[in-house]
Amino acid sequence: MHKQVILIVFLFYSVLGFSQTKIIDSQTKYPVSYATISFGDGQGVFADDEGQFHFTSKIYPDIDSLFISALGFKDLNISTKNLQSTLELTPHVDQLDEVTVRAKLDRKYKEESIEPYLDDDYYKCWLPTIESEIAVYFKNPDAKLKQLSEIHFPIALESVDWKKRHKSNAEKKPFSTLFKVNIYYNDNGLPGKPLSYQNIVFRATEKDGDAFTLDISAYDIYIPESGLFVSLQVLGYTDKAGKLLPNKKYKEIKSRGQTVRIPTNFRPLLPFTDEISGNNTFIKRVFVQGNQWIQFKKGNIKDSSLLKAGLNNYGMGITFKVYKDE
Repeated sequence: MHKQVILIVFLFYSVLGFSQTKIIDSQTKYPVSYATISFGDGQGVFADDEGQFHFTSKIYPDIDSLFISALGFKDLNISTKNLQSTLELTPHVDQLDEVTVRAKLDRKYKEESIEPYLDDDYYKCWLPTIESEIAVYFKNPDAKLKQLSEIHFPIALESVDWKKRHKSNAEKKPFSTLFKVNIYYNDNGLPGKPLSYQNIVFRATEKDGDAFTLDISAYDIYIPESGLFVSLQVLGYTDKAGKLLPNKKYKEIKSRGQTVRIPTNFRPLLPFTDEISGNNTFIKRVFVQGNQWIQFKKGNIKDSSLLKAGLNNYGMGITFKVYKDE
C-alpha cells in the first residue's frame, strides 16, 4: 500500500510537469529563503523557507527563462530548459556592506505608537494578490533617535455566514497566510534601498483578530531622519505547520477550449481608510523586472473602487522607542 501511494504521487507530479528547484547561497550553501522567481511577463512564484519552489511547464508552456532575485544577492537569469534541481545565488557584497550595525543601546526611552486603523467592512478592503507589494510611509517628526519595535497590520476577517457578518461573535472563515515585510529608506518620497537585508516574515490566521502585531525589536532598525517605508506582501497560503504551499498567482479556468487565468485573491483582506491625510501608501508589482513604485492616488491608478470611495491609505501602525538624550 505504501509503495502504491508513492507511485501515485510520482505520477501526479509527472503529469503536471512540476519541477522542484532549490535556491542556495553560493558561498555558504545555505538555502535562500523566500526568493522571488519572476517569469518576465508579470508572473511568478516565491521560494519557501528552505529555498524551494515549483515550476510547471504545463501551465506555463511559453516561459523560456526565469528571473530570480533576493535581498542581499545578485539577480540571476536562467533558462527553463533542463532546469537544474539546485541554483546558486551570489551574495551582493556591496549591498551587505551598506547595512549599519549599532551596538545595543543602554539608555532610557519612552515608547510611542501610531495606531492602526481597523475596519471590518469588506467593501473598504484591498484584495491581496502575490503580485503586489504595499508600502506605507512613516515620517520622522524630529531629530531624536528612534528604534522601530513593533508593526501593526490591520486585517479584516470574513464571516462564514454572510448574513452574520456584522456580528462580532460570528464564526470567521479560516485562513493561514504567510506575509513578508520589507523596510525601506525614503528616497525622495519613494521606497528606496532596504534598511534591513534580513528576511522578516510572519503567518497570520483568523485567530489573530483585527490586527497582527509583529515584534521587530530584535532587528535593530532605527528610523532615519527622512522617515521610512514599511511594506507588506503576500507569499501565499501555508499548511497547519506554517509551511508555504505551492501557491498559484492565477486560477486556470477552461472556457471553450481555452484557459482563462483569473488572479488569485488571498485572505485576509487589508482594510483601507480615509482617516489619514495625504497619500502615504505606495504599490508595485513584484514579478516585473525593474518594477517601479506608484503612489496610491487618483490619476495613478485606474478603476480603483477604493480610490473612488476616498480610501487612499492602508491603515498600518507602528510602535517605536524614543531615546532620551545622553
